[in-house]
Amino acid sequence: MKTRKPYVAGQFYAGTEQELTKQILECFTHRFGPGQVPKPVNKGPRKIVGIVSPHAGYPYSGPIAANGYSRLAGDGLPEVFIVLGPNHFGRGSGVSIQTDGAWETPLGITSIDTPLAKNIQKASEIIDIDESAHSAEHSIEVQVPFIQFISKGTAKFIPLCSWMQDLKTSREIAKSIVEQVKDRDFVIIASSDFTHHERGHGDTNEKEMLERIEEQDRSAIEAITKLDDAALNELGETQKVTMCGYGPITTLIAAAKLLGSTKAEFLAHKTSYDLTGESGYVVGYSSLVFTRE
Repeated sequence: MKTRKPYVAGQFYAGTEQELTKQILECFTHRFGPGQVPKPVNKGPRKIVGIVSPHAGYPYSGPIAANGYSRLAGDGLPEVFIVLGPNHFGRGSGVSIQTDGAWETPLGITSIDTPLAKNIQKASEIIDIDESAHSAEHSIEVQVPFIQFISKGTAKFIPLCSWMQDLKTSREIAKSIVEQVKDRDFVIIASSDFTHHERGHGDTNEKEMLERIEEQDRSAIEAITKLDDAALNELGETQKVTMCGYGPITTLIAAAKLLGSTKAEFLAHKTSYDLTGESGYVVGYSSLVFTRE
């Protein structure tokens, strides 16, 4: 079995099993996280369709991500995690899925759900099998240790990344996923950071900069909680909110609606400034959860 080795271990997250476990535990107990380490439930209500989760380095966004994973752990663990991420480097196909093999992190190896991944790819005219797009991409990789932690390494997953993030493409990806998962126990993770802001572009002071970031991100959060995929996608495409993964979130919204979801709940929002006090370059992070009855 071919295994993708971790590319950002030791950079975005700790590079050894012991240190990474400690780091994830600290994300859960952090004051911006859920406040406690979750106790995963194998047989829960399974009302969660998907979550929005950030993908920066754990010291910056890990506690925000922990909010979503805490809810997942308490909802009952799915069989497969479908992780959607942006392609930051434009490598490979516009929409790329990996259909076999496994991914490795310091916490172990997580296998790809090959039959489901192949069915999703075959159901689409735009999704290509392309491992090169995933080789150096971090947006999906940083989700894997959290998945491994709450599932105790038992779950499978499917990685799908794209640099094509327009509304039509995002909806087509959603349709291809929904057509294949109706009889499966699954969850969709949309990996995205929110506003990216560098100081020096008309900022009069730090306070005004942070208020502007908050305002921009709140507009995106409002679109997501209203399940308005078109509005969210427009915010991303026009860069009214400089989100790197607006396409994956658009896909999650579209898929959630097709699956009967009527609610997206806001869990947490903070910036890298809140976590580190660094104001030269500030990024916003949000965690939201989509549920259905």
